[in-house]
Amino acid sequence: MRPLRLAVPLVALACVLPAAAQPPAPLVVAGGGKAPAVVVVSPTAGPWEKKAAAEVVRCVGLMTGTEPKLADTAEAVDAAIKGGGRVIVVGGAALKVDPSLAAALAKVAKKEPVLRADAIALRRQGDRIFVVGTNDDSHYYAAAELLRRWGCRWYLPTAIGECIPETKTLTVGDLDYAYAPPFEVRNYWVSWNGANDGQDEFMRRNYLNSGVGVPNGHAIGEYVQELIPKGKSVFDIPIADDATADHVVKKVAPKFAKGEFFSLGMEDGVYRSESKIDKELQAGLKDKYFLAASLTDPFLTLYNKVADKLLKAHPDSKSKIGFLAYGNLTIPPQRKMLAAKPLVAYLAAIDVDPIHGMDDPKSPPRQEYRDMMYRWAEVMQGRVVVYDYDQGMLVWRDLPNPSIGAIRQDVKHYKKAGILGVSTESRNAIATTFLNLHVRGQLYWNPDADVDALLGEVYERFYGPAAKPMAAYWGAILKAWDDTVVTEHEHFVIPAVYTPALVTQLRGHLVEAEKAVAPLAGHAGRNEKLYSERVRFARLGFNVLDHYTAMVKAAAADVDYGAAVAAGEKGLAARLELAKMNPTFTTRVVGVAPEGKDAGPAWFPGEVQQYRDLLAATDGTKGKLLTKLPTEWAFRRDPHDTGVVSGWAYRPVDLTWWKGRKDAGSVDSHRENPGHWGMLRTDVYMQAQGVVSPDYHSYTGYAWYRTDADVPAAAKAQIRFPGLFNEAWLYVNGHLVAHREYREPWWLSDYKFEWDVDVTAHMRPGSNRFAVRVHNPHHFGGMFRRPFLYQPR
Repeated sequence: MRPLRLAVPLVALACVLPAAAQPPAPLVVAGGGKAPAVVVVSPTAGPWEKKAAAEVVRCVGLMTGTEPKLADTAEAVDAAIKGGGRVIVVGGAALKVDPSLAAALAKVAKKEPVLRADAIALRRQGDRIFVVGTNDDSHYYAAAELLRRWGCRWYLPTAIGECIPETKTLTVGDLDYAYAPPFEVRNYWVSWNGANDGQDEFMRRNYLNSGVGVPNGHAIGEYVQELIPKGKSVFDIPIADDATADHVVKKVAPKFAKGEFFSLGMEDGVYRSESKIDKELQAGLKDKYFLAASLTDPFLTLYNKVADKLLKAHPDSKSKIGFLAYGNLTIPPQRKMLAAKPLVAYLAAIDVDPIHGMDDPKSPPRQEYRDMMYRWAEVMQGRVVVYDYDQGMLVWRDLPNPSIGAIRQDVKHYKKAGILGVSTESRNAIATTFLNLHVRGQLYWNPDADVDALLGEVYERFYGPAAKPMAAYWGAILKAWDDTVVTEHEHFVIPAVYTPALVTQLRGHLVEAEKAVAPLAGHAGRNEKLYSERVRFARLGFNVLDHYTAMVKAAAADVDYGAAVAAGEKGLAARLELAKMNPTFTTRVVGVAPEGKDAGPAWFPGEVQQYRDLLAATDGTKGKLLTKLPTEWAFRRDPHDTGVVSGWAYRPVDLTWWKGRKDAGSVDSHRENPGHWGMLRTDVYMQAQGVVSPDYHSYTGYAWYRTDADVPAAAKAQIRFPGLFNEAWLYVNGHLVAHREYREPWWLSDYKFEWDVDVTAHMRPGSNRFAVRVHNPHHFGGMFRRPFLYQPR
C-alpha cells in the first residue's frame, strides 16, 4: 500500500490582487527535474533560528526525496542571495534582504507586550521565499507554518507523531502572510514521572513557547518563616498586615532591583489567619470549592502592598511577581481593587470540572469558573495566565482522556478576556492525552481554529489505511467525555464514562484497524511502519483500559477481589509495555519507580494492592466473606435533613413513584427525582448516576441508602464499605450503630475510602435492615464500591 500523498500547492492568504493582475507562476521548491532551492540562514543565527532552517531542509528532503543545500556560512549566504537562484531565506537573513518584513511583523505583533510579542511572516518575491519571526522561537514558528502548508504535521512528541507527506513536486504560489497570536504565554510542562523526549521540538512545531512566563509556584513560605506563630505553620501567618508586607519586601528587594522575575505564590494548602485585618478583609466569605475561608482579598492586599513598596524604591524595575490564584485563593476578590502592575496571576482552578467547556449546560461549575476568569482578568488588567490541567480527570491511570471538549470552548473566552495565555501542566502521558497537546498548541496560536477540521484531518494522515476505524475509535471516546454528566476528576469517574458497552464498541473498532494495517507487515516504507506502530500504540492503550475497567467491575460491582487483582496486574503489565514502546506514552517510565516505592491507593499499583488486601479479608487469609450486600439500594436525597426525625432508617420505603417511571434507573430519572425513594447502585458514586439538581449541579447535602438482606448467622460479623465518600452514619435494624468522621474535601483523605464496622451485637437471624446516611458537602458523594459482610479471623 502506498503511503499518504497530498497535493501541496500554496494559496495566498493575505494578498488581494488588482483585477488585472495575474498571480505569479508557481515556484518549484523541489522536484520537477530541478535541484531543490537553497535554504539560507545567517551564520550568527540563534539556536532555534538555525534549527528552523535545518527543519526545512530535512522535511523537504523527506517529502521529495532530495534534500536542499543549506547555506549557513557568510560566504555561502552571500553567494545564495546574490546568485539569483531559488532560495528559502530563514530568520534574520530575510530581514536584511527585505527590511520591509520588519514593518509587516510590527503591524500584527502585540503592542506593549507584558512578556514577549511573537509574530511571523511568510513572503514570496520572485524566486525568493522569506520565512521570518520576531524572535528566535518565532523564526521556527514561521518555518513550521510553511511546512504545515505543505502538509507536514506533528501530532505527538517523538518520531511516532510526525506525519510528512510524499510528493514529486513541491511548489509555492503567491504568498504574503503575517500573523501574531493573541496569547503571549503558550506552553506546557511535564510533571511527575512523565518523559520529556521530543518536547522542545514538538512545542515549537505546534507554536508553543517555553521559558515565556513568570515564576508562580509555591514560594512565599521561604520569605515568612520568621512570622509563623509559635506552634503553628505557614498557613497561620498574618497575611495582609503591614508588618508582613514589610518583611517580605526586605527579602525580595534585591531581586526586584535587578529586574528579576520571581514568585510569591501561596504554599500548597488551605490558609487560615487570626489577624484582625485579615478577618475584616475576609468578611466571613467561604470558598465553596475548598470548604474553607476565601482569602483572596487578604492575599491580593498583601501582594499590592509589597509591589507598591518595591516600585516606590525601584520605579524603573521591569521585575514581574507571579502568584497562584489557587486553593482558597481561587475565587476573585470581592472588594473593588486592581492588581499592581508587576503582579501576574496564574489562575489554577484545580478542583473545578476539567471535562466540560465553559458553555456546556451540563457543567454549572465550569460556568462559574468562566465568571471567575473574567473577573480575574479585570482585576489583573489582563495579566492572567490560566494554569491548565490537561489530564486532570484520570490522574495516575494512563487511560484515554483527550480533554479536547473543554479547551475548544474555553480558549475563545480566554481570547475575549484578553489574558496573557495558558500554561498547561501535563504528565505527557500520551496514552491519556493523545492529541490534546497538539490541539492545545493550535488553539493557543489561533483560538478560532476549526477543531473539527483539525481532528478530521488527523486520522487519514496518522493512521493511513486504518483511518476509518480509528476515527470511529477516538470519536467514540471523545463523545463519551462530551456526553457525560460527571464533573469530578480522578479515576473514580472511569466506570461512569467507560461503560461495558463503550469498551465493547472500542474493541470492535480496534480489531478493524488492526485488520486494515495487517497487509503492511514487512513493508519497509517509513509511513507504512508508522501506521502499524500507531495502531499498536492504540491497542496497548486499549489493553490498559480494558483490564482496568474489568478490575473495577470485579471489585466494585462483583466483590470478586481475586478477579480484580488478576485484571489489575494485567493492566499494569500492559502499561509497562506502553512505557517500553515509548517513554512519553505513560507516567510509568521504564527503570524508574512509577509512583514511588510504596505507592498508595491514589496510584494504579496502590489500587491493585488495596484489592489484594480486600481479598485477604474475604478469602480466609485474614477473614471470611459472609455475604455480599445488594448491588442496588433504595436511595433518597434529604436536602432539608428530614430523614433522622422522620425515621427513614426504619420506616417502610415507598418505591411507587420510582417503579412507575419508564426510565427508572437512567441518569435523567435521578436528575429529576423530586425527593422520592428510588434505586441507586452502590458500585458508582452518586453524581455519576445522575444524582444532580435539574440544572446539573452535583447534589450536596444529606442522603440515605437503605437495603434489607438475609445474613447467615455468625459468631462475629463486620460490615465493610470498601468505597464510601463523606461523613456517614450506619443504622442496623433501625438503630444507629456507628458514626464515621471524614475530612473534606475528599482529596484530603487516604484514598482508600473504606469504612469497617463491627455489627455483631446488632444482627438478628434472617433478614436485617441496613441504612447509611451520608453528608456530601462537595463533589464526590456516597458509595462507589459494593459493601459486604465478613467474619475477621
